[in-house]
Amino acid sequence: MRGYYTERLSAELLQRCYEIAPPRVRQYLDAEIEHVLSHVRASDAVLELGCGYGRVLGRLSEGAATAIGIDTSRSSLRVARDLLAKRGNCRVLCMDAASLGFCDHAFDVVACVQNGISAFRVDQRALIAESIRVARPGGRVMCSSYAAEFWEPRLEWFRLQADHGVIGEIDWEATGAGVIVCKDGFRATTVDADGFERLTCDFNVQRQIRVVDRSSLFCELAV
Repeated sequence: MRGYYTERLSAELLQRCYEIAPPRVRQYLDAEIEHVLSHVRASDAVLELGCGYGRVLGRLSEGAATAIGIDTSRSSLRVARDLLAKRGNCRVLCMDAASLGFCDHAFDVVACVQNGISAFRVDQRALIAESIRVARPGGRVMCSSYAAEFWEPRLEWFRLQADHGVIGEIDWEATGAGVIVCKDGFRATTVDADGFERLTCDFNVQRQIRVVDRSSLFCELAV
């Protein structure tokens, strides 16, 4: 399951996932990016965890001095390098989000958006610990999952992905309560507010958990 985005849902197939997104999902995707950008200054160094083919990273680079994205899918990163080739302040690297190869305090903003914290299938506490480690004092770590009220648009989007062969056939009997299960083994979970509280309660940071656009649940840590 951890390798799903590396071995199956990557590169052009991952692009297709977003190309077929219905209007309400496109609104959600844009709202997340705009929310992160509202916390980015022109002088900032930004790190995106799970940058895929560069869809979000390109937008973040428009508001930052430098933008670095990491992912474990080499095929997605090849597409990202082509997509972002003309952006001189962008760079993408193959790296595990739970074991970052950056020095301490390297970034002003660390973003793990669009449910990456669940999709990566890594130790979530380790991911957050690493994000805090590489964030500068006064910086911000921003993680997002799906809001509970976004269940119906999210389910429709995943149905479209299954219909287009982007993911496996949905197992409707096993799907529910915020979890989408496919017959090929894919399982899309989320982190709720209590989950974010548990994951971050041991860190010496200021925490804010809020819903954005009635579609995203953001956990924002001021380092």
